[in-house]
Amino acid sequence: MEYGNGTENGIGKSNGISNGHGIGDGHGNGYVNGNGKVNGEKVKKMKPMDSEVLREQGHIMVDFIADYYKNLEDSPQDFPVLSQVQPGYLRDMLPDSAPDHPEPLKELLDDVSKKIIPGLTHWQIPSYFAYYASSTSVAGFLGEMLSAGLSVVGFTWLTSPVATELEVIVLDWLAKLLQLPDHFLSIGNGGGVIQGTGCEAVLVVVLAARDRIMKKVGKTSLSQLVVYASDQTHSSFRKACLVGTTSSAAVDPLVPLGKIAKSYGIWMHVDAAYAGNACICPEFRKHIDGVENADSFNINAHKWLFANQTCSPLWVKDRYSLINALKTNPEYLEYKVSKRDEVVNYKDWQISLSRRFRSLKLWMVLRLYGAKNLRNFIRDHVNLAKHFEDYVAQDAHFEVVTTRYFSLVCFRLAPVDGDEDKCNERNRELLATVNSTGKIFISHTVLSGKFILRFAVGAPLTEEKHVNEAWRIIQKHASIHNKKY
Repeated sequence: MEYGNGTENGIGKSNGISNGHGIGDGHGNGYVNGNGKVNGEKVKKMKPMDSEVLREQGHIMVDFIADYYKNLEDSPQDFPVLSQVQPGYLRDMLPDSAPDHPEPLKELLDDVSKKIIPGLTHWQIPSYFAYYASSTSVAGFLGEMLSAGLSVVGFTWLTSPVATELEVIVLDWLAKLLQLPDHFLSIGNGGGVIQGTGCEAVLVVVLAARDRIMKKVGKTSLSQLVVYASDQTHSSFRKACLVGTTSSAAVDPLVPLGKIAKSYGIWMHVDAAYAGNACICPEFRKHIDGVENADSFNINAHKWLFANQTCSPLWVKDRYSLINALKTNPEYLEYKVSKRDEVVNYKDWQISLSRRFRSLKLWMVLRLYGAKNLRNFIRDHVNLAKHFEDYVAQDAHFEVVTTRYFSLVCFRLAPVDGDEDKCNERNRELLATVNSTGKIFISHTVLSGKFILRFAVGAPLTEEKHVNEAWRIIQKHASIHNKKY
């Protein structure tokens, strides 16, 4: 098929993209994707999902994305890691209203290159070291593509049996890789569910914990309920008792915490969104020792297990605590099925009704890479972080602030004469200066009143040369600030 008024005015030959508004076969025998005619032929209605159009445009889109990743590696100077645009930049570049007639894909992709990409912070570029990574992979991308293409909504077993059953199986696979206790597997009262994000996982377990305790003490005690968390717990906690240290990737003492929680009947949730992924490696598994006393546990597979946004597996010891807190039974969702007690309806494990077929991409990641390769890739990131940490430790102007367990290094310019206020100011200035170069992007946190710089390795394309260059940039600008002070 050709796009346009029966002309060849775009990419390729008869399968090119033109500057017209119709879809034809090059001979005037096609149809128009909107209003108008093709060489005098009668207008036909738009066909939103045409297999041949999908085939053609899908190839073009895959090429566009592949070129983007290649350019991130080959020409990083053309892509400032942290977007340099100003707020509101896009409004002046786009029309005030949507088009009445279809526009060619080539024109749209030109706009992506000129108007959209400049507004991106490039999370996948090798010199991205901020926050935690949003890991991508070919397998994850293909899984997303397949999920989008099949476009099922698996809120009950009936609405797509395989969407439910694959999720149950894949989360058992992953639980075994993490060596989670058997009570988190689907063979008993526990089981797993893929939430969109760690924030959603935290919210649903807080609701389940609240529901469970209120059954014991009564709803009138609601105002007396208490949730305990550390000062480094994820920000979602402030919106929704969990364990987790987002700022510094420190490791909480799960064994004693679990014993205390168990003795008082407290629901303990372990939020291992980032570091939990590393626990598929035997040498890091010790960091979640004590998880057997937890009521729930989650990781973000899109952070460090290359499952692409969004994919947050959550396991619970007692699925019925979750279901009882979230279950709804409107008549229009009722259905009859044999072995009803064995059927999982994931709508009752989450806040929303609709849900995507996320298990596909996790299944594809595990199958196309295998556990051995995933472990080695995580180890490579940890080694790169250690490499950066060694640089910091060898420079007397800097200090490593917290123990590094995984691929996050917390560091700062060291205080001079014990002046913490001035030290904080210097580190703020260094952060702003380094990020303004567009060559790397790092983030920060505050620990015990100290302004700390965070260097997190996790982008899929990062290699040792990128870590070396990042340190060179940081050290260069630090020396300028040291002269200033």
